[in-house]
Order: sequence, then structure tokens, then C-alpha cells
Amino acid sequence: MNEENQESANQPLKESNSANFNYNTQRPKLTMKEYGRNIQKIADYIANLEDREQRTQYAYTLIDLMRQINPNMRDSQDTQNKLWDDLYIMSGFEIDIESPFPMPAKDKLGKKPKMLAYNSNRLHYKHYGRNIELLVEKALEEEDPESQLVAVVYVARLMKNFYISWNKDNIDDETVLGHIEKISGTPLHPDLVDKIKQDRLLDNQKDKGKSGGHRSKGGRKSSDGRKRRN
Repeated sequence: MNEENQESANQPLKESNSANFNYNTQRPKLTMKEYGRNIQKIADYIANLEDREQRTQYAYTLIDLMRQINPNMRDSQDTQNKLWDDLYIMSGFEIDIESPFPMPAKDKLGKKPKMLAYNSNRLHYKHYGRNIELLVEKALEEEDPESQLVAVVYVARLMKNFYISWNKDNIDDETVLGHIEKISGTPLHPDLVDKIKQDRLLDNQKDKGKSGGHRSKGGRKSSDGRKRRN
């Protein structure tokens, strides 16, 4: 057999092979890729059924199947709502069924979220964070001296805990109060600072217990003065 006859014999074979293959590039584009093409075909089939009651019945069955495909979905109202929304989207918002949830707005599909603005607030100390700085501002806005003392002590204790978590080291009270003054941009009232230092208001209960007195090693004494065993 010459080359011309060989080529003519192979030509029908090539055409038949290409006709047997159905490539994804030749198929309609999937709207919800996470469910796959078979689910898309079922949704198209249900949407084209003439009987509305039958469409609704089949739609409920398809929703159960879609949930089984995604086993990580929790069985909640939000999950059910999402599944029905996905079914509407796969049908091109053309399916007419008795759904427990309304059809989502078509104009919201593919809508990009708003861009978040960068935080332009410059932090004095990153390990405290922006919320601590806001608390410092609120604490110093207190006009009553007693209320301001309580607020400053509360914030200062939080700052000590944050500092220890960040630096794995202790921080003295004077340094914390200095940080509060730098964050606020105003010096603390001397009476407030003296009250905090003298009463050791920034110490935790464990530290106060250590400084509250020492128990004698010989044991406690009873009311009549005799020593009692521990």
C-alpha cells in the first residue's frame, strides 16, 4: 500500500477518535465547580421538568446529595440557606420551586467586597496594641480622681500582663506608669502616682500575700499562749 492510500485509510480513524472524546474545554462552563459536572447536570434536568411539584421534590433530594458531597458543612440554617442559594446559582436563577429560602439577588453574584483601609494609627508600643491605647485615653478622661485611679490601675495591670506575654519578663510599676504617660501624651497626677506606689495597687494578690506578714516557723499559738502543732 502506497503512502497516499495509507493516509486515506487512517483519516476516518482519526475523525472517529476525535469524535469519541468529549473534552472539558468543549463542555459548558461550570458555575459551581465544587459540586462537579454531574450535580450541574441534575440541576439542569430538574429545572427543565414541567411539573412544579415534581421539581420541588427532586430539588430537596438534590440538596441532600449536595450536603453529602460536602461533609464538612454543619447542619445549620445558614448551611441550608447556602445550599439552596447554590442550587439557584447553578440553575442560572431560572428554577421555579417551592424553596424554604427566597431566591438570592442575582446582582450580588460575583460582587467584590469593599477594600479595607489600612490602619493609619501609629502605635507607641506594639505589644500593648491599639485597644490598650484607647483604654488609656478613656481612663484619663475620668474627672473624678477616685474613678480615674480605678481606671488607671485596671489598665496598668492589663499592660503588665501583656508585657510579660510579649517579652517573657517582668516590668516594674514605674515603667508601666511611664508608658501610660507616653501613650496619653500627658503626665499623671502626682497624687495618683503616689497612691499607686504606696498601696502597691499594681501588685497581684499573690505578691500582696507574700508581703502581708510572715508566719513563724515554730507553728501557730493558741489563744492561751501555748504553741500548737500545725
